[in-house]
Amino acid sequence: MEEVLSKEAVARAVYGAIRECAVTLRPDFRAAVERAREEASCQERDGGVSTADPRPGGAPSASRAAGVLDRILENAAIAAADGVPLCQDTGSVWACLEVGEALTVPGDVLSGVNGAVARAYEDGRLRMSLVRDALFDRANTGDNTPAFCEVRFVPGADATLHVLLKGGGSDNASRVVMLPPGAGAAGVREVVLDCVREKAANACPPLVIGLGVGATFDKVAGLAKHALLREVGSPAASDAAAAFEEELLAEVNALRIGPAALGGLPTAVAVHVETAPCHIAALPVAVNMGCCAMRSASVPLVRDGRAVHCG
Repeated sequence: MEEVLSKEAVARAVYGAIRECAVTLRPDFRAAVERAREEASCQERDGGVSTADPRPGGAPSASRAAGVLDRILENAAIAAADGVPLCQDTGSVWACLEVGEALTVPGDVLSGVNGAVARAYEDGRLRMSLVRDALFDRANTGDNTPAFCEVRFVPGADATLHVLLKGGGSDNASRVVMLPPGAGAAGVREVVLDCVREKAANACPPLVIGLGVGATFDKVAGLAKHALLREVGSPAASDAAAAFEEELLAEVNALRIGPAALGGLPTAVAVHVETAPCHIAALPVAVNMGCCAMRSASVPLVRDGRAVHCG
C-alpha cells in the first residue's frame, strides 16, 4: 500500500492538538459536568440537599458542589474565549499513534513530535513542566520535551493520533497493584476505592477514572491511561464491563468527596475499564485519574487507507 502516514502529518497533528487541548475542556467531559450541575440544581429545588458542612454556617454540600461546578464551567468558558490555559499545570505530553495493520508506518513517524511539542508550548505560552532526569538532573528541559510516545497497532486501514496533556496532580494520584488472582472483582473494587479515598482530593475532582485490569506489570498502567481517552457516556467493551463501571461509579460517588474535594456529588463523572489477558498467577490492576481539566484530543490521520488533510 502506498505510504499515507508521514512524520510531518503526525507533527502537525500533535501541534494542533496541544494548542486545542490546553485551552479547551474536552466536549464530552464538559457535557458531563453540565449534567452534574443540572442534577445539583434539581437537588436544591427539591430540597434534597445532602449532609451540611459541619463547620459553623457551612452550606449544604449540594449547594457547595453546584458552586464548584459553576466555577469549572466558567473557567472553561474563559479559557476557550481568551485562549488561555484551563489549568496552570499544562502537563506532560502523552501521544499515542494508533495505526491500522494494513498501513505502512515509516520508521521516523514520531521523529517530529518533540519539535512540535516545543513549538506548541512556546507559541501557546504554556508552562514548561519536564525535568531532564527524574533522579539525577531535576533541571527543567525548557521546552516541555520529551513527549512520551507509543505506537499501537489495531485492525484495519485507519490511523488516529491521541494526545493527552497530563498534569502532575492527577498522575500522582495513580496506583498499580499486583493482586493475587483470587482477589477477583472484589479485590479490584477495593483497589479503586482505596485509591480514591487516599488520593482523589489531590487529583482535582470531578474525575474520569481510568481502570486497567490485566496484561503485565509494565502494561497495565497503559490500559488505565488509554481508558481516559474514551468519551464519557460511550459504550463499554462488553455488558459485563458496563455493569462493573456503573457499580464502581456509584461506589466512588457514595464516598461524597465531591467537586474540589469539598463534599457532595460528583466525585467522578465516569469510570472507564480496559481489560486484557494475563498470567494465571496474576491480577494486575492500575488506576489513573483524569482531573477536572480533561485535556485530550483524538485526531484522524488516515481513513480507509487515505490521508486525512488536517491543520
